[in-house]
Amino acid sequence: MALISYIISQTKLPESSVKNTVELLNEDATIPFISRYRKEKTGNLDEVQIGTIVKLKEQFETLEKRKSTILKAIEELDALTPELKKKIEAVQDLTALEDLYLPFKKSRKTKAEIARQNGLEPLAKIIMSQNASDIESIAYKYVKDAIFSTDDALEGARHIIAEWINERTDIRTNIRQQLERFAMISTKVVKSKVDDDEAQKFRDYFDWEEALSRIPSHRLLAILRAENEGFIKSKISIDDDKAISKIEDRIIRSNNDCAEQIKIAIQDAYKRLILPSLSNEALQNAKIKADEASISVFAKNLKQLLLASPLGEKRVLAIDPGFRSGCKLVCLDAQGKLLYNETIYPHAPKNDVLGAMKKISSLSEAYQIDAIAIGNGTASRETEAVVKKIKFKNDIQVFIVSEAGASIYSASKIARDEFPDYDVTVRGSVSIGRRLQDPLAELVKIDAKSIGVGQYQHDVDQTKLKKELDIAVESCVNAVGINLNTASTSLLSYVSGIGPKLAENIVNYREEHGAFSSRNDIKKVPRLGEKAFEQSAGFLRVKSAKNPLDNSAVHPESYKLVEKMAKDLGSDVSTLIGNKTELKKLDLKKYCSDTVGLPTLEDIINELEKPGLDIRGQEKAFTFNQNIKTINDLQEGQLLPGIVNNVTNFGAFVDIGIKESGLIHISNLSDTFVSDINEHIALHQQVIVKVLEVDIARKRIQLKLHK
Repeated sequence: MALISYIISQTKLPESSVKNTVELLNEDATIPFISRYRKEKTGNLDEVQIGTIVKLKEQFETLEKRKSTILKAIEELDALTPELKKKIEAVQDLTALEDLYLPFKKSRKTKAEIARQNGLEPLAKIIMSQNASDIESIAYKYVKDAIFSTDDALEGARHIIAEWINERTDIRTNIRQQLERFAMISTKVVKSKVDDDEAQKFRDYFDWEEALSRIPSHRLLAILRAENEGFIKSKISIDDDKAISKIEDRIIRSNNDCAEQIKIAIQDAYKRLILPSLSNEALQNAKIKADEASISVFAKNLKQLLLASPLGEKRVLAIDPGFRSGCKLVCLDAQGKLLYNETIYPHAPKNDVLGAMKKISSLSEAYQIDAIAIGNGTASRETEAVVKKIKFKNDIQVFIVSEAGASIYSASKIARDEFPDYDVTVRGSVSIGRRLQDPLAELVKIDAKSIGVGQYQHDVDQTKLKKELDIAVESCVNAVGINLNTASTSLLSYVSGIGPKLAENIVNYREEHGAFSSRNDIKKVPRLGEKAFEQSAGFLRVKSAKNPLDNSAVHPESYKLVEKMAKDLGSDVSTLIGNKTELKKLDLKKYCSDTVGLPTLEDIINELEKPGLDIRGQEKAFTFNQNIKTINDLQEGQLLPGIVNNVTNFGAFVDIGIKESGLIHISNLSDTFVSDINEHIALHQQVIVKVLEVDIARKRIQLKLHK
């Protein structure tokens, strides 16, 4: 099968793994389900490998669809030869396919087309044969109607020749290879914008040159943004003389008048047709690679953010800080339910610090608060200082929580549906508190792009970005598993096999009939069939269910197998769960079958040892250096606590408790070479950094990771 061969050629994965994975995908199985519960079929492929197969499958199908369209179009022109058909069917690359189709494209009225209409194609063929010695005399025969001179005739013939040269796949491939290897990207400032304030952030690119093949993704995206905003002009170039010489070597085989005309046509073809087209293609390809690199970073950042440590089911007092408008305060129960809300005014102009402290203290006692969450926006540090002065009766931890996207959530339909009787400020505070309790459950309510997962996220292909971020969210939700009886519609919609409509049906059914008592109960939900149950059941948890396996990652299809294991040990499932001594007695090879092998059996044993274990760690309290309030307080050599708030290919940005984040350049992450930044630092990680340089004028802070 052509599809399987194509994927194997790109991935070097075993044929059986690829074939079985494609079959599962064709049966509408999801990536999380395949990687977790079909390991024997795939040869234990992980989510990344399965995701690669999905992408290659889509690429192949797009290529085949385009081939079909092109074959049909050429056939309608009555120009499809057996040789051309064979070439089109064999091609494995979309660019090469478009090159084959180029001569048959119906285009606007080109210079070559006008020349043909003026009867100059025979002259062009004579010139290309390179046999004629007196081409001027021959050209004179074509002087008639719109052709007023031999110069006009020769020029028209050259336009036709230029088009032929442009359509030659071997020449386009050669120039394309030169662009891939040797292209330079250069930029110049637009003179009228050189003193523009907005242009200054791009001043590094006012006069810049770099190899296109080596330019980092963030730099290319910055250059393209600067050009789109009208501050600079960019240009892609190669050695023109060398490129033209290569074309001449392929075409010219004589030393007469014809050769001179062809040389002129080659110059024209190169400068007017080939280079503009292929240099633009080279830039677009570089942009695609930059997008892919950036989107990969954004997806990793999002995963780290979603898998941030939850505080868990604790009662939280959350504060959305502000100066003039006050600090909006809410109290939440352990499940995130809103119990109370009020506004306090500890900062200017009211400066009611004492009243605010008393209110926070009394509410903490009244609602038995376990932790306080303070948003990291305006007035965050000042509000934290007020809270730190309070002497609580119980041990209450204080956390600074990222507000990224909170305003998007508070104004969304989801928030309005949850809290129809409260304004956006209350909803925003609730979101801050819930993010501390369970970041994953709260952040899935917000469009992933609004969370702010990386630089230049608005400059990359938005369709690809959304697709990759959705895959990242789906991966996280299914890796953690969700509580079927408390999960929101947003959270449920990312569960394998569910989607938005079924998620809505599940929540509606739960509200009407009460909590689900088992996994099997979801089969009663309207439109939730066997396929959806198969794909989703293993990722849904039902606490206090009659069957304890319903609160584990063991799939219902394996329940009978676990019951057999328990029976063989003279025990029952409830006793077996968490009993490592008994589980070690099992000879797993005894339970292997045609459909169940050691990978699945080992997963089952791991889950039985620690059922429902949250893969996320426990959230830890954190405090910024209380003496650092603004960039002016920084000094070179200081060691400061910080939280990583953005990871890029060139380094990581760290929140050190002031308005400006500092940058740890990739070279300052380690004393050794860093090939993968994610091996050294993660989003939301608590770190100690050393201040290397402070540029107050440009508001830039250079940091080094302190080991």
